[in-house]
Amino acid sequence: MEESVQVPPSEANRDEAWQRLTAYAYLSAPERLEHVAIMRVFCGTLLADLAVPDVLAKLAGSGGPGAGLEAETLTVRLEQLARWGNLLRSSHTVKASSITEYQRARSRYQLSKLGERIQRDADEVLAGADAAREVSSELLALVERGLRELAALAQGPGGVESQDALERISTIFVQFTEFADSVRDFYAYLGQVLARYDLDSAEYQGFKELLLDYVEAITEDVSFRAPRIAAVLNGLWPLLPGLLDRLDAHARGLAGASLGLEGESRVRVQRSRGREMADWEGLRGWFTDVEGQGSQVDQLRDATLRALQSLLANAKRMLRSASGEMSRRKDLLRLARWFDEAAPEEAHDIAVAAFGLYSARHLGVPPATDEVVPAYTSWWTGPVVEVPVALRERGSRAQRGRAAAVEDHSSQKRRLQQAARDRAAARGAAADELCSASGRFAQVRLTSAALALLLELLATALGSARLRRVEGSGTGRSGGFALDAAQSEDAELGIRLTVRRTVGSHTVLDSVDGELLLDDLGLTIENSAVPEGRETGVNAS
Repeated sequence: MEESVQVPPSEANRDEAWQRLTAYAYLSAPERLEHVAIMRVFCGTLLADLAVPDVLAKLAGSGGPGAGLEAETLTVRLEQLARWGNLLRSSHTVKASSITEYQRARSRYQLSKLGERIQRDADEVLAGADAAREVSSELLALVERGLRELAALAQGPGGVESQDALERISTIFVQFTEFADSVRDFYAYLGQVLARYDLDSAEYQGFKELLLDYVEAITEDVSFRAPRIAAVLNGLWPLLPGLLDRLDAHARGLAGASLGLEGESRVRVQRSRGREMADWEGLRGWFTDVEGQGSQVDQLRDATLRALQSLLANAKRMLRSASGEMSRRKDLLRLARWFDEAAPEEAHDIAVAAFGLYSARHLGVPPATDEVVPAYTSWWTGPVVEVPVALRERGSRAQRGRAAAVEDHSSQKRRLQQAARDRAAARGAAADELCSASGRFAQVRLTSAALALLLELLATALGSARLRRVEGSGTGRSGGFALDAAQSEDAELGIRLTVRRTVGSHTVLDSVDGELLLDDLGLTIENSAVPEGRETGVNAS
């Protein structure tokens, strides 16, 4: 005996959702007007199964899009609706007096629950989807009154009678559902209108009055009654579990009738609003911030504020237009009309003339950085941009293959740090060599590093030195310039060089790179880290 294969719950839910969504297919099919006319015929009856001749007669009498359908075509439409799940094949026995009558009446159909619900919603959308629906704010006062009366009876001696509580709860939730639906519909319409930025003065005046008067009245009424309703619900909340249990014991309805059924025969019941605790939680969440994400009343205030901001944006635009700034609204509307009336070839020419844009195969590929292309250059004659192979063949910039590993630079960092330490050590050794050789440069042969450090200090000292003019005696002619003591210091190495001008002196510095002769200059090199007066070198002259 083979075991039955059980479908996982997730897959079963997906199949059920797919079947339900398939029932909407007739609203987007090419023959949707004929399908809607057929579904309206079935929605006009209750528990009636209709054959092709019956549907043909009703369509001909209505005079709608399906009035001219033939029997064969109508049969195809009915079969398609049955496959989508909007219609069901009837199980009634066909009674016919002839073979012809049997062939015509053997296929009978009746409306499914899902098909009736979808067609009802579709008719409601077609009837008033673009209309501004009034908010039933008076129902909010009735909801508050009903909750207060229910709370008073439930808290009284003996509690509320079950049938009375059932009637009051049903009335409260019908009123609240109608109020909440009207609020959503109105604000959806308001958002659709305020998204326009082409309102003229007359339209703006009408919407200004709508916002400042009607919306303000709604917001004030909701803000006034929301705390009162929330307070009543808070007092009634501890009594709700026991009250709902009493209502279930009093009247189970379809939920009680389905208790005796098991397995696939068990009926899934959608209970009346207010019979479940989840309904009361939704009602409480509308007026009270329970989960910390804001209540529906808070969202209503935010939506009103955004609507006023949109209205002010339109007002600023119209004020700029009235003050003399150019408005291109009429030009853009005229251009849009040209596009709407033009053929495809003419539309391309209009786009080129209006925007200077030509057709392109790829966008977003930057040109070469060193290539400057003027804005008036046509794309047809302009330079060609190299398109990557991935973008040209697959239409994607994503790189294929595994990403490369991050390169390890630790060894390079260690080499650079070691090189920096070596340079610092070489400069320190050169500074020590200069300090030890000061005063006896004629007997010492300097290394390249020591000579380079000495020239660096000497250039800094002479660059910051001050010259003093010396006048000649008797003749009035200039006697030259005297060099005050100039110094340069490297605090990191702890070395200081002092340069003085001494007329007639000659200093010769011998190094592995050659000899350096300094005329009329005396050098003093000392360690700047020791106190003044303890010089490690003397004048070299």
